[in-house]
Amino acid sequence: MFENKTLLISGGTGSFGNAVLRRFLQTDIGEIRILSRDEKKQDDMRKRYASDKLKFYIGDVRDPASVLNAMRGVDYVFHAAALKQVPSCEFHPMEAVKTNVIGTENATEAAIQCGVKRMICLSTDKAVYPINAMGISKAMMEKVFVAKSRNVDPARTTICGTRYGNVMASRGSVIPLFVNQIKAGQPITITDPEMTRFMMTLDDAVDLVLYAFEHGHSGDIFVQKAPAATMDTLARALTALLGKPDHPISIIGTRHGEKNHETLLSREEMAHAEDLEGYFRVPPDLRDLNYGKYVEQGEKRISDAQDYTSENTQRLDVEGMKALLMKLDFIRDLVAGRPAMPVD
Repeated sequence: MFENKTLLISGGTGSFGNAVLRRFLQTDIGEIRILSRDEKKQDDMRKRYASDKLKFYIGDVRDPASVLNAMRGVDYVFHAAALKQVPSCEFHPMEAVKTNVIGTENATEAAIQCGVKRMICLSTDKAVYPINAMGISKAMMEKVFVAKSRNVDPARTTICGTRYGNVMASRGSVIPLFVNQIKAGQPITITDPEMTRFMMTLDDAVDLVLYAFEHGHSGDIFVQKAPAATMDTLARALTALLGKPDHPISIIGTRHGEKNHETLLSREEMAHAEDLEGYFRVPPDLRDLNYGKYVEQGEKRISDAQDYTSENTQRLDVEGMKALLMKLDFIRDLVAGRPAMPVD
């Protein structure tokens, strides 16, 4: 599928980009381009992988010219560039708009102009019923790429997306924070012990994007079915794995912009979603602006549907959470007493 093809990853110096590189560099792919703003991380990656297949472009998705420059001659795009730290986006919402919304407009437009065959845009569970600036900007990002997908012949360029929840031990995850607190002898700080989050590994996230790449039609959004756990369960699983089962836990209260439970699919989306065993496919709403024929009659399917949330999905207990954590190199290294670094 990727033989001798050129793949561009926007925001490719992050955790997702590194995971894709580890998966693809030893295959028959022709070239992987990394577009990002961070020259230091690019230099680190260049030295770490030392591969002739890897090309680096310094640029910003906010700047249409730099995106267009990196996109020429590209076959496929994984659009991962984003501002995703909830507190940062709360205090700087316009910066989230510039990167997550306008940046996606620039990237999709460049993909269309350059004749990219397939483009996958990465979104988040926080885009569903958003209550914070990061989630709102990601919800708008989804609207942008779905609208863009309608304006191009899918035989020429197919644009679709993925949506996933908490990627364990990646940048922004609470797991490295909890580990550092345990190591320092400080209480683990939990906002709410009954707060739930979807749990998935970085490899799961890559698998989801590849599934969308292989099966997606223009405007589709793909979601991977994922288990969830409470923060209390996560903390107790970590303390048990690190040999500190009686380590103190401190409840600090919910932070600004946090939900108690996350949602991967809204009720409206679940009414139309296609169940694909381990995944859900949400097709785009292809109605036009002739609203009359749609608003005069309701849909019973929506009334009967239920959101897909971290509260009603498969719930992990402590043993199940420990088993999932042990899939992470970071945790396996910690348990074995080896030097351990979370995924950048």
